Amino acid sequence: MSNVDGKPRSESSWEKLAAECQTAGHSGVLVPFKCDLNNEEEILSMFSAIKAQHKGVDVCINNAGLAHPESLLNGQTSGWKNMLDVNVLALSICTREAYQSMKERNVDDGHIININSMSGHRVVQSAYTHFYSATKYAVTALTEGLRQELREANTHIRATCISPGVVETEFALRLHRNDAEKAAAMYSKYEPLKAIDVANAVTYVLSAPPHVQIGDVQMRPVEQLM
Repeated sequence: MSNVDGKPRSESSWEKLAAECQTAGHSGVLVPFKCDLNNEEEILSMFSAIKAQHKGVDVCINNAGLAHPESLLNGQTSGWKNMLDVNVLALSICTREAYQSMKERNVDDGHIININSMSGHRVVQSAYTHFYSATKYAVTALTEGLRQELREANTHIRATCISPGVVETEFALRLHRNDAEKAAAMYSKYEPLKAIDVANAVTYVLSAPPHVQIGDVQMRPVEQLM
């Protein structure tokens, strides 16, 4: 569990989800862990706890991300910094720590998946999202750089981006500063992707044969223009 912008998801909701998974008989165990991704010490503490409780990380899915409506001409530095801290730096720190965890345990078939965005591949005409798009272009570059470094390190650990378009989540409500009507409008123009659609893409990537490197999965709602 992570807190990326001062608004942590309820611990009780994660605990409820963990109980539902167990009741449904799903394999594995969901273990919620609260971590502020703006704080490197908390990230390192989380990885230490994972090592102590579960030996280490074999698969790392960097999913946290956010946008603030801060334009390039009039945006607040604090909003820019928060987007960089979460979308770029926290992702890079988690990637580094996950790789080190794999390396020290001789895990050669691990996987690092970055949940990117179509905004990491094109820039839409919306001043609200231009800086956010820059952070997602960084994720595109970081994932390819990671692939190259993993290859140079003679590992078979794979690196993948998954780049969704509009997905119905809390993202819009946070982007539009709790303007529920404006946020809802983002999801009412056409049928958006659902979280399960992105989860299915993750499953697909993880199920690829060991010799197959999937670089990027770009996915949009059928009716989305860009």
